[in-house]
Order: sequence, then structure tokens, then C-alpha cells
Amino acid sequence: MTRLPTDLSGQSLIKALTKIGFTVQRQKGSHIILRRQSPHARVVVPNHKTLKVGTLRTILHAADISVDELIELL
Repeated sequence: MTRLPTDLSGQSLIKALTKIGFTVQRQKGSHIILRRQSPHARVVVPNHKTLKVGTLRTILHAADISVDELIELL
């Protein structure tokens, strides 16, 4: 099993998620809400310099992608 990246920024994660069909829906403060139509998914990505591992894991679970898929998108 591949380890989660520990130096991933919010903007880098947003770029990776847009490659698989997510679009920016709106932003409130430093939190950016992304949405995918099919299959339906909604994730909230904090726009921070580095994301904590637990936060990243929760976002990946909500987006229904694996760590290996994320690494390929980056």
C-alpha cells in the first residue's frame, strides 16, 4: 500500500480532482467545495499550504479514489 503524501497543498489536490471530473462549486473562506456529477460526490478542500494526513484521507474517501489513483493524478 502506498503512503499518503505529507507535503500536498490544497491547490495541488484541487488540480488533481479536476482531472477526474470535479468542478469548483463555491468557496467560503479558505474552504473550497468541489462537486462531481456522475457518480455524485462532494468534497471540501481547505486551501492550506499542506494538508494533514487525516484530512487528506477523509477527502479521498469522500471522492471515492485510492491513494494510488491520487499519486497517478499528481
